[in-house]
Amino acid sequence: MYREFANKQKQPLVIVLSGPSGVGKDTVLQRMKELQLPFHFVVTATSRPKRKGEIEGVDYFFVSADEFIAMIERDELLEHALVYDEHKGIPRQQVRDAFASGQDVIMRIDVQGAETICQLYPEALLIFLSTQNEEELVARLKARRTESEEKLQLRIETAREELHKVELFDYYVVNADDQLDATVDAILEIIASEHRRTNPRQVRL
Repeated sequence: MYREFANKQKQPLVIVLSGPSGVGKDTVLQRMKELQLPFHFVVTATSRPKRKGEIEGVDYFFVSADEFIAMIERDELLEHALVYDEHKGIPRQQVRDAFASGQDVIMRIDVQGAETICQLYPEALLIFLSTQNEEELVARLKARRTESEEKLQLRIETAREELHKVELFDYYVVNADDQLDATVDAILEIIASEHRRTNPRQVRL
């Protein structure tokens, strides 16, 4: 459905997919990539260490803290934030190049970064991804077992706070357990609907 519609679109969109840790942002984006949809998926730069199975330039651009600070000083980042004591940011030129190609641009950003994009580029399309309830979110975070108990509790508390920021977004999508394709379909329908607007979003990067 979306692939056929995308061939007819004129004005590309800047799409922000955000939500607390544990809602499945990476899983949703990976499924969209598997479907070979005509999007440009922006790769985030981060100063955190690479986790097992992650690929440089695919999951993230992994840089040192000093390199990240240098990128900030050279104004190379569209937005950046300190998240759980590690830097994360969106490379500006990557977004500009993708946008100029005419493709819709999808950025996976934490809620703090999404707030920044909302202020800088109010015409961006912001989609908030969530679980069915807080209990499900906490269970997912605990099941990951990728960090210490102290850091896990910090993520849980931060996630609870971020769930209350949904009103900053244009759309809300629930990523329920075992409903990945339904989640992707909901996101694609939102994007297709946005392309049908009589007054399209005019993003200036």
